Amino acid sequence: MKAVKTYSLAGRKSKVSIDYFAGIHEKGGSFAGFLEKLPEVYAASDFRAVVKAIVQARRDSRPVILGMGAHPVKLGLSPVIIELMSRGIITAIAANGACVIHDFEVAMAGHTSEDVAKELCTGSFGMSRDTGRGVNLAINKGVKNGHGIGRSVGEYISRGAFRFRDKSIFCRAFETGLPLTVHVAIGTDIIHMHPQADGAAIGKGSLDDFRLLASVVADLEGGVYINLGSAVILPEVFLKALNVARNLGHKVEKITTVNMDFIQHYRPRENVLNRPTRGCGQSFALTGHHEIMFPLLSAAVIEEMI
Repeated sequence: MKAVKTYSLAGRKSKVSIDYFAGIHEKGGSFAGFLEKLPEVYAASDFRAVVKAIVQARRDSRPVILGMGAHPVKLGLSPVIIELMSRGIITAIAANGACVIHDFEVAMAGHTSEDVAKELCTGSFGMSRDTGRGVNLAINKGVKNGHGIGRSVGEYISRGAFRFRDKSIFCRAFETGLPLTVHVAIGTDIIHMHPQADGAAIGKGSLDDFRLLASVVADLEGGVYINLGSAVILPEVFLKALNVARNLGHKVEKITTVNMDFIQHYRPRENVLNRPTRGCGQSFALTGHHEIMFPLLSAAVIEEMI
C-alpha cells in the first residue's frame, strides 16, 4: 500500500466550490434577491438559463410558445399564464383537448375537475350537460365558420354569458389575437361521449390547428418552446409541426426547448428536448410540481424583463 500514489487536494479540479454556494435569504428580502442567492449549480443553473433564453427571445422579438396539458389549469395556473400572455412573453399556445374542457368549466362555473373514480362507478363521469353541449357546440359552430378548435372555443366564451371569462386562457387568446391551437385524440376527452360530438368537426378543427401551429413553429428560430405537463400528445404534435416547418425550408435550428413536469417522461425527453435541438439548439429539463415551478419561472422572467 505504500506504493499508492496520492496528490494534493489544493491542486485538484473539483465540480463544486464554495463560490457557487447558496446565499441566505433574509426576512423581508425581495424576490430578485432570492433568485440571486440560488446556488450556481445543476438545476438552479438550468433554471437561470431558461429565464435568460425566454427574456432574450422576447427582446429579440422571437417567439415563446407554451405547449400545455390540462393540469396547469386544474392546478390554478391560468392567471399566471394569462399574465404572461398579456405581457407579450408567451406568444402562442398549443393545448390538448382536456385543456379546453377545464378552461371552459372554469369560465362558466368557476370550478372544474370531478372525482373520476367515484363518478365512474355510476356511469356519470364526464356527463355534465353544460360542458358536453357547450364545448361541442362551440367547436361545431366555429369549425363551420372556418376556424380551428382553439379560436372556436375562445370566441364562444368571449361572446357568451360566462361569469369567470377573465380566468379563461382561451378567451384571452381570442380577444388578443394570440394563436392558440388544440390537438385532440378522438375518444380521450369527456365531450366525445356526448351526443353533440361531431367527429368531422373535431377532426377538421384539430387538423386546422395543427397547420396553424406548424406555421408558428416555422418562425421559432431564436425562440423558446416550453412543454408544460404533457407526456404524450403535445410532444408528438410539436415534433411533427417542427418537421413540417423544416420540410418546407424554414430554418428552425437555434432554438431552446424546455420540459417542465414532476416526472421526466420518454416522449418529452426525446421529442421536445433531444431530437429537435440536435446540432445547435439547447434544451433543459426542469423537474418539479407545476404549481410551484411555473409561477417561479414566470416571476423570474418578469423580474428580468422589467
